[in-house]
Amino acid sequence: MSLPVWCRAAPDGTFLEIVVQPRASREGVGPVQGDRLKVRIHAPPVDDAANEALVRLLAETLGVPRAAVTLAAGRTGRRKTVKIAGVGAELVAARLAGP
Repeated sequence: MSLPVWCRAAPDGTFLEIVVQPRASREGVGPVQGDRLKVRIHAPPVDDAANEALVRLLAETLGVPRAAVTLAAGRTGRRKTVKIAGVGAELVAARLAGP
């Protein structure tokens, strides 16, 4: 399986290129927007609430502990790079790409 452009393998996990839509009416993952995976969250982009909601949503969706999901870049912007520790890129891509 070839990996989507928004997902890349790392020696100790996976990096995801994400664009966040804060204050969304429905939370969810997808679709792909350009070269990034779109993630919709309820939280506003205030006082790190959106970042915390992003970490929570990705951890729940992937079935990993919250500690395994960290922001590698983009803490203050909508375009973020997220690291998922200890999970292979193929598995992450399969779980996030949906049916």
